[in-house]
Amino acid sequence: MKPILLAMALLLPVGASAQPFSPAQRAEIEKIIADVLKRDPSILREALAALEAAEARAQADAARSAMSAHAEALARNPADPVAGNPQGALTIVEFSDYRCGFCRRAHPELRRLLAEDRDVRLVTKELPILGPASLVMARVALAAHRQGKWEAVNARLINLQGEPSEANAIAAAVAAGADEARLRRDMNDPAIAAQLQNNLQLARAIGVSGTPAFVIGGRLIPGAMDLAEFRRVVAEARALPR
Repeated sequence: MKPILLAMALLLPVGASAQPFSPAQRAEIEKIIADVLKRDPSILREALAALEAAEARAQADAARSAMSAHAEALARNPADPVAGNPQGALTIVEFSDYRCGFCRRAHPELRRLLAEDRDVRLVTKELPILGPASLVMARVALAAHRQGKWEAVNARLINLQGEPSEANAIAAAVAAGADEARLRRDMNDPAIAAQLQNNLQLARAIGVSGTPAFVIGGRLIPGAMDLAEFRRVVAEARALPR
């Protein structure tokens, strides 16, 4: 580490009660840093980049640890909809919200992947974080899942036109083949509300900050991807040691 970076690192907090330097020592270190930065401001950019890289590594390590700890809840919850090959060797976990434009963008790309790669298993975690309409649509989708209609209903809801009201969401599900009376009963089941709450807690635990987000090969990947990106990440996951 460069001396200036070491000096800056020494000034970072190291604990609530730790006081490694006297006020005079701290003032001397700050003066050294100020003098060096005046001569070469680029050092500050290097220092910030190093700190950001260290923070990113720490976040990635924490996410991997959390995903490992919650592996069963992520990939093997029987209440979650599963698409693609249910026996596929590679599982993709998707966190999605029906009102999310990036989720709509990723949807056809991911289905193209499932169509061409028959060894992929897709688990969807409904994560309605964009308001009451998102919550209604997620409840409709999970109620449809109980009838074996999730994939058809999901396709309609992700492309729903007009106001995302409860009536429109239910109409879309019925048009996809769901029984309306059973759908209305099941969407208000407390078990579905609990499932959505558990999805939210799981997302927070592994560091999901928005939708869509994907867990592939032990990696948390935020944001929409196109088919080429899905192919690349899947290939990287398959190349990992078992």
